[in-house]
Amino acid sequence: MKQKMFTKVILTVVFWAVGLSMLMPLIWMISTACKVEADVFNFPIQWVPRRWNLINNLKEVWGGDYNFGLYYLNSIKVTIFATFFQVFVSAMGAYGFSKVKFPGRDKIFLVYLATMMIPPQVTIVSQFIIMRNIGLYNTHMGLIMMLAFSVYGVFLLRQAMMAIPESLSESAKIDGAGHMTVFFSIILPMVKPSLATLATLKFVWTWNDYQAPLVFLNNRDLYTIQLGMKQFASESGSYYSLIMTAAVSAILPLVIVFLFCQRFVVDGIATGAVKG
Repeated sequence: MKQKMFTKVILTVVFWAVGLSMLMPLIWMISTACKVEADVFNFPIQWVPRRWNLINNLKEVWGGDYNFGLYYLNSIKVTIFATFFQVFVSAMGAYGFSKVKFPGRDKIFLVYLATMMIPPQVTIVSQFIIMRNIGLYNTHMGLIMMLAFSVYGVFLLRQAMMAIPESLSESAKIDGAGHMTVFFSIILPMVKPSLATLATLKFVWTWNDYQAPLVFLNNRDLYTIQLGMKQFASESGSYYSLIMTAAVSAILPLVIVFLFCQRFVVDGIATGAVKG
């Protein structure tokens, strides 16, 4: 009994140490946001600033010449629309691969699923050429369209829909319901946890995305928040106190979304993992 208790205490201490080590960058970011620029790289590290400058940093970021508010609104616009369209498109695809019977359905899905092994960097040149040729390069619409499709989203929702008994949709079809009625009235309400999971993950991925806006946006007025943080650097160097203040502002929506949706994320991933 004593040995088990000792092992439990040791594991608890180790887990707490690992958890705190993962929080150190976040703590340093918040601490840096509260400092004047001259104190950022003082050694040893001042975790609690001696000279507090958070208010001035916020005023400089939000009210200065950096146009940070516009970048924030651009990120909200792109993230919300990309999340909505990806959840909707993925749900439609998942319904087709799980509830619509057609020849070669499972084989086609395996081929579709195999595309997850292709790194996104491999296809970015072809995506750039397509967006430019159809006139959507350097537009939010083009960026949203690029982010509206996800193999993982279709896979996650298909796994959840496969767990729904066929008898439910078959009964609805006997009563005269079509695929759209079955999809919106029966299937979607039953996979709400998985929908919330995909929406949460997509929101986080899109909000944090740096590569796609960097490649597909050229107009500074269209920049998202990730590109906008580059504005806090000049030929003379980077203003780390302002960068960290902007970063703290940038993570607030993610924290809020995750706090409200974390239980759906756990339930949705567990549901997708059970059904093979």
